[in-house]
Amino acid sequence: MSRLVVVSNRLADPRKPAAGGLAVALGEALNQTGGLWFGWSGTVAENGTPGEGELHTRQAGPVTLATLDLCSEDHHSYYQGYSNSVLWPVFHYRLDLADFDASYIAGYRRVNKLFARKLLPLLRDDDTIWIHDYHLIPLAAELRAMGCKQRMGFFLHIPMPPPLIMAAIPQHEWLMRSLFAYDLVGLQSEADVSHFKRYVRNEGSAEEVDDTRVRAFGATVAVQAFPIGIDVEEFTRLTQASEAVETYESMRAEYSRRRLLMGIDRLDYSKGIPQRVRAFRELLDRYPENRGSSTLIMIASPTRDDVNAYADLRQELEGLCGSVNGDYGELDWMPVRYIHRMVARKRVPGLCRAASVGLVTPLRDGMNLVAKEYVVAQDPDDPGVLVLSRFAGAAEQLKEALLVNPYDTQGMADSIQQALQMPLAERQARHQKLMERIREHDVHWWRQSFLSALQSAGA
Repeated sequence: MSRLVVVSNRLADPRKPAAGGLAVALGEALNQTGGLWFGWSGTVAENGTPGEGELHTRQAGPVTLATLDLCSEDHHSYYQGYSNSVLWPVFHYRLDLADFDASYIAGYRRVNKLFARKLLPLLRDDDTIWIHDYHLIPLAAELRAMGCKQRMGFFLHIPMPPPLIMAAIPQHEWLMRSLFAYDLVGLQSEADVSHFKRYVRNEGSAEEVDDTRVRAFGATVAVQAFPIGIDVEEFTRLTQASEAVETYESMRAEYSRRRLLMGIDRLDYSKGIPQRVRAFRELLDRYPENRGSSTLIMIASPTRDDVNAYADLRQELEGLCGSVNGDYGELDWMPVRYIHRMVARKRVPGLCRAASVGLVTPLRDGMNLVAKEYVVAQDPDDPGVLVLSRFAGAAEQLKEALLVNPYDTQGMADSIQQALQMPLAERQARHQKLMERIREHDVHWWRQSFLSALQSAGA
């Protein structure tokens, strides 16, 4: 078996439980081959030189963790600039929030070249290289230019936008052409695959070689959907652990006379959080029987507070929550409980289990694993109902959820009411089917399917 090399913007020690499901899943494969995980260290060297960075290596059991420092100029242009102020908003369909500063792309290319230069001496001839996410789209092209012949795959964790939105990015053809340096490109959904193929047909006169392979720009790449899952067994254990049970019991005691609706997100404009609060307001207005009996708990953990778009979002959300509470609240009932801080992961399953309705309503999302975690956390004898945005990648799999359009305030309020009124037998039937699909396509299936397809694509 060839050694697995994983490359991502950030990395985690796969031995630590707090590393999360993705790190654990990748860690399994890395452990099997004595693999290498390469990425940014998280350190910003204030006086460093652009295009340079100190490399650090350490062992985590049989896995080598190799990390690279970035200077402040590279961090600003590559990470804050091109990755998070161009690619993130555009790939989530928010052209209005993109900052197409011409200096950003130079830093993005410079850091990808730096990654390639530092990674190359660490590689073996028979390595299998798996590169992750939008920060590192051109990394394979940089490695190929340096003579790298190894099998390489790429997985995009965020959505692939439609061709016309992608075409708004300056030098978009260079960006998409660089994906043809890979043997396999993995995307979250069939919709993403369709967007990719339409782009390369329109812009690169692509030919479809077969069901998965596309030829354009003088190269051939396999493109497939690999919807990422969660570690069901690990999350089930977390649900049964003392912290989650304690959280569930305290929530049930605190809200014994209420039905809980739960939203757990990062505070990001892609998550549709203000739209969710407006839908809850509409619910209270159109279905007054929910006044005093239903409480929306909104957990929006901090993210990128130094970016104006996020500061504006926080201000908007706090205004909306205050307005609902002011207009509908009673002395003994607060309609919305808004929390702007991180909640310990060990307590998340307890919060999910206590909620009669899970609200996962992003405006656009690559997958959204909170939707799957909510389902797994439920009591199968008395499960809650998942209300899921049709614009989340998870909607392709989780068809038994109540699928909603987060831009349709009235329609979303009607669906929340349907969830609150749903009979037990229907809730059980929907939950059972959702669980079957989540178990079948868990994070281990995702990893094995991708690596198997990569072996075939690079053969």
